[in-house]
Amino acid sequence: MSIKPQFVEEQSDDGEFERQEDAFRDWVKPGSEFPPASGRYHLYISLACPWASRALVARNLKGLQDAIGVTVVDPVRDERGWAFRDGPGFSEDPLNGFKFLSEAYLASDPAFRGRYTVPVLWDKEQKRIVNNSEDDICRMFNDGFPGLADDSVDLFPKDIADEQEKLSAFIYEKVNNGVYQAGFATSQRAYEQACRTLFEALDELEKRLEKKRYLFGTRIVETDWRLFCTLVRFDAVYHGHFKCNVRRILDYPNLHGYLLDLYQRPGIAETVNMDHIKRHYYVTHTEINPTSIVPIGPAQDLQAKHGREKLGNG
Repeated sequence: MSIKPQFVEEQSDDGEFERQEDAFRDWVKPGSEFPPASGRYHLYISLACPWASRALVARNLKGLQDAIGVTVVDPVRDERGWAFRDGPGFSEDPLNGFKFLSEAYLASDPAFRGRYTVPVLWDKEQKRIVNNSEDDICRMFNDGFPGLADDSVDLFPKDIADEQEKLSAFIYEKVNNGVYQAGFATSQRAYEQACRTLFEALDELEKRLEKKRYLFGTRIVETDWRLFCTLVRFDAVYHGHFKCNVRRILDYPNLHGYLLDLYQRPGIAETVNMDHIKRHYYVTHTEINPTSIVPIGPAQDLQAKHGREKLGNG
């Protein structure tokens, strides 16, 4: 038995979810068509989306709040895509007066026919999208704004580059995208395979964090935030809505403490809006939740003590 997929173009014949490739991959760097400059670039994001939130985390950690503005879309998305509306924690588009994010895509490429995704890094001078890949945007914020960004924060240390790339790919495939592969599966076989793969990966990460405060010891890198953005949504959304219910993150002592530790870092709590997160998933995904009822729980205290300091200073 199978059900109708939400994103037909991203579904295989076997009912597996296959994510769309990012379409805009230009780069902000000195001497390029898109040179670094304070006030020139703007970030369109959703606080509900883990991919977009990672870009916001990188912006905040690198101290680019004054250099790069942010507009948050309505967390509830319909068939027209992400919308700019006034509401709690989201707003109309102050730059171009766009009503929908699709207008930014079509202004940049009138022939674009894919899904309109967040994050979007927008160039106010050329009035077009620079990049819509959160991986690229995080690297640009880390390296592409010399003199504007906080150089004391390095999300991609060169001495662990190969190991970091390998672990980031593992987390993307098994965890970040893994919850979506389970949630958007349209066959029992695809769902069970995705769910097993996900929890095997979480078990492995739980073991890794037993003696390490963060994934690479006592320093926090982009890979940690890649994992964080999925963990912080897991118990509230992925456990129930995406049927990833073998265990909660609360049931993993190390992963749960690690989640609390990261959430409590300066500049991070403001990137997490649980109301946006729950409303987006439970109201937008009507193929999964046709009633659009948003659960009241679970109760989560993300400011609780975590005890991870015993593993070293971060």
